[in-house]
Amino acid sequence: MECIILAGGLGTRLRSVVSDLPKCMAEVASRPFVAYLVDALTLAGFDHIVFSLGYKSEDFLRWLDGLDTPANIEAVVESEPLGTGGAVKFASQAIKGETFFVLNGDSFLTLDYAAMLAAHRENVKRGAIATLALRRMDDTGRYGTVAVDNGRITAFCEKQPGKDGLINAGVYVMQREALNGLPEKFSIEKEFFEPGVSGGRLYGFQTEGYFIDIGIPEDYARAQDDFAAGRYKLYDTLMLDRDGVIDVELVSDYVKTPEEMIFLPGALDAIGAMRPYFARTIVVTNQRGVGRGLMTLDALKEVNRYLHEQVEAHGGRLDKIYYSTGVDESDPLRKPNTGMALQYKSDWPEADFSRSIMIGDKDTDMEFARRAGVPGVMVGETFTLADFAQQLIDSHRIK
Repeated sequence: MECIILAGGLGTRLRSVVSDLPKCMAEVASRPFVAYLVDALTLAGFDHIVFSLGYKSEDFLRWLDGLDTPANIEAVVESEPLGTGGAVKFASQAIKGETFFVLNGDSFLTLDYAAMLAAHRENVKRGAIATLALRRMDDTGRYGTVAVDNGRITAFCEKQPGKDGLINAGVYVMQREALNGLPEKFSIEKEFFEPGVSGGRLYGFQTEGYFIDIGIPEDYARAQDDFAAGRYKLYDTLMLDRDGVIDVELVSDYVKTPEEMIFLPGALDAIGAMRPYFARTIVVTNQRGVGRGLMTLDALKEVNRYLHEQVEAHGGRLDKIYYSTGVDESDPLRKPNTGMALQYKSDWPEADFSRSIMIGDKDTDMEFARRAGVPGVMVGETFTLADFAQQLIDSHRIK
C-alpha cells in the first residue's frame, strides 16, 4: 500500500520552541516527530511512502538519507507553495496505484490502517472519492467539527471553542481519479472536501485512537511525555503469565534456576515482535514455590533477571515482573485475585486496562483478566504466544 505524507509545513506557531526546521522534524522524545509516523506506517505494511516537501527540504532530505526502513521512500519537493491540495496532486505523480493514503506530517493518529482501507473499499462501492479518519474530541475549537450521517460526511462546521464532536484527524484514503481536473494549486479543504460533501462522495471512518497535532507549543510539550511513555501505540499493556506461556511449565516442580528455564518455541521472538504495538509489557506470575519453601526469593529474582535479559536479547522489553509467592488462594496477590494488577496500576496510574491484553494458559489467568477488566486470551499447545503474535501482526497489516 502507498501513502503521501505532507511534510512541507513552515511551523510558524512552533518558532518559539522549534527554530529553523520543518514542523514534522521537530524533536519529540529524542526523535524527529515524523520518525514515529514512518514507524507506524511500516508496521502497518505500507511499502511505498512519498514525502511532499517544501520549507527546509534540504534538512529533511539529509535525515531521509540516513533512515533505515523496509519501505520504499521517495521525496518530491515543491518549487513554490502549491497549497494542501496541490501538494497532494504533485506528490501523487509518484504514486503507482489507484488508492492511497494521505497524512499530515505534523499530526499523529493511532489508527488501524487495514480496517480504514477495508471501510474505504466499501465506501467506494457507494460512490466515495475519499474516506477521512474522524476522531471525537471534547474541545474542537482548534479544528471545527465534521457532521456524519450513516458514514457519509454531510458538513464541515466552523470552529467553536468548548464544543465537543468529531474532527478531521488528518488521515485520508483517496482515489487517484478524484484529482483529475483539479488545478495545480488548490486547497484540499476548500476545493476537494467541500465539493465532495455537496456531492455526497465523502465518507468518514471513526476511531478513538490516540491523536495529537504538534502545531502549537502546548501540544508539542504534551507530545514529549506522551511519546516517551508510549501512549501513541495501538495497545496499552501486554500482560503475560510466565510458566506455560513464555517458558515450559515443569510438572510438579518450579523453575528454580536460569538453567531450568526452557523457553517455548517462538515465545521470546513473539514478545519482541509485539513490542511496537504495546506501550508496556509486564509479567504477572504465581510463584507458590517460594511460599512453600521449595526455592528462595533470591532464586526467583535471579530467574526473573535472566528472563529480562533473554527478552531484551530478542528485541523485546519487560517493564516489570510482578509475582505472588503466596500459598493460600485468598492471598490478594495470587491470581485470580487482582493484587498484581493493582500493584501495576499503582506503578503506572495512566495504564488503561480496557486497551490491554492478558495472555495466560489457565482458567485462573482468564478469571484474573476478567476481574481486572482486561481482555484475556488463552494459549496452550494448539495456540501459542507465537501464534497470537502473528495473528496480531497480520490483523493490522494492509492487505
